[in-house]
Amino acid sequence: MRRLEKLGHRRSRSDAVVSPDLARAMTEISLEIKRQVGLLLDRPGHVKAVLVGDARGVTLPDLTPYKRGRDRLCGLRLVHTHLNHEPLNEDDMTDLALLRLDTVAAVEVLEDGLPGRVFEAHLLPDNDGGLPWEIMPPVSVHDLTPDFPERIRAIEAEIERVRRPRLAGDTRDRAILVHVGNGNGMAGDNSGDNSLDELTELARSAGLATVHRVVQRRKMPDPRYVMGKGKLQDTLIKAMQLGAEIIIFDMNLTPAQVRSIADVTDLKVLDRTQVILDIFAQHAQTREGKIQVELAQLRYLLPRLGQKHTAMSRLTGGIGGRGPGETKLEINRRRAQDRIAQLSREVEKLGERRKLRRSNRSRQGLPTVAIVGYTNAGKSTLLNALTESAVVAENALFATLNPVSRRLRFPDERDIIITDTVGFIRNLPKDLMAAFRTTFEEAREADLLLHVVDASANDLDEKWPAVREILSRLELHQKPMVVVLNKIDKCDPDRVAGLAQNYGGVPVSALEPKTFGPLLRELHRRLWATQMGAVEQA
Repeated sequence: MRRLEKLGHRRSRSDAVVSPDLARAMTEISLEIKRQVGLLLDRPGHVKAVLVGDARGVTLPDLTPYKRGRDRLCGLRLVHTHLNHEPLNEDDMTDLALLRLDTVAAVEVLEDGLPGRVFEAHLLPDNDGGLPWEIMPPVSVHDLTPDFPERIRAIEAEIERVRRPRLAGDTRDRAILVHVGNGNGMAGDNSGDNSLDELTELARSAGLATVHRVVQRRKMPDPRYVMGKGKLQDTLIKAMQLGAEIIIFDMNLTPAQVRSIADVTDLKVLDRTQVILDIFAQHAQTREGKIQVELAQLRYLLPRLGQKHTAMSRLTGGIGGRGPGETKLEINRRRAQDRIAQLSREVEKLGERRKLRRSNRSRQGLPTVAIVGYTNAGKSTLLNALTESAVVAENALFATLNPVSRRLRFPDERDIIITDTVGFIRNLPKDLMAAFRTTFEEAREADLLLHVVDASANDLDEKWPAVREILSRLELHQKPMVVVLNKIDKCDPDRVAGLAQNYGGVPVSALEPKTFGPLLRELHRRLWATQMGAVEQA
């Protein structure tokens, strides 16, 4: 123990990975105790930690204080002994990658306790899909070249040089998107790419710049790291090479998975639900919208309030943590539950007011039509074109949060109320559905639904069942419905004809009012033909 403690007060040469005398002190102790002995050295050569493991490896401490930025190496090198003349192993490469060490080196312990060969590896800049590290040829401890500082500076300079440059004025955070799914292994299965396309749009709507996408096929996500430790280390190296600050998973992470991933990286770790909630927080303008977003965020983050502070600080604030803010999200569990209860009561009151407005419209005898459909299918644009309104309509996901009602007059002096509702999306978070329950009631009490479909979408066969499934969850699947095939101006006429036959839809282009004739006739027939039939029966 005294000899190990003395190691902690020694200093190595700064121009080489390890000096021969320090390597000899390590190997002599290692042979005597039959355990690996390791040192963490900073760039000037000071010993920052002494590590004692077992015969197979050493365990590194928390290196958070030494992290020097997401696009830099951490400034520490790991030098440890190997007892069985073996080269660097998988654990060594994992430590190198995940901790962004300057270098990792293993000193061979000879039978007489003297140091033998030194096995060394260091990270590389973006290597065009090759290995993210370079393993150096083993050399004697006495033949180590005195170029270590220059080599590390050159690596960091090259990483900075090849990193994708930002466009002028682009201050967006950079994100790497990850999709883990089983797929079906068959040619043409692009479900992962389609899902990542949608996540890319979500990231864009949240104000992020996507710099890299990762698709991994596994039978089941890894219970700890989601994507497997090897793939995770490759992804984190890519994040360093590209200067990414955020990693977004195309699924909902468990609190344990967030903790495990946060333990091996200082990137902000987000999942799909957090990005959606962040978009809602950015687009919430009314008091009702802000209350519903805060309620959804608190419900989502309540199980995660017990996480350590560093994980919580990455979960909250900025992208993925807008709305209630970091201070409210780090309150204790009891206060969070009290806040949820208070917000739930406010949502109920707002729901009562919305119900009263619907009752007033009902007393006027005006039929109501609710526009539903996948997010960014063109629902708000269609409402504006039909009613000559100016509802906010953007080429972004979830541009509409609160229902907006407008009056539409037909040529025979009949009026209807058309309501635009919040868009749907695959795997719509349960917390979001619960918080926006009063919003969805607009569709539940409508006389007719307009299901707006983006006819130009390549993944229409995936979005269609997603909307139908959400309508079923909302108990709206039995309600009378007209399918509207929007954006036909972007489609081939043969495709439009095929979609109209398959889905029984009415083709329109929300940007071309001259295409509205068939839709208006169908609305008139469905609304007033029903009323006339009821009168005749009476």
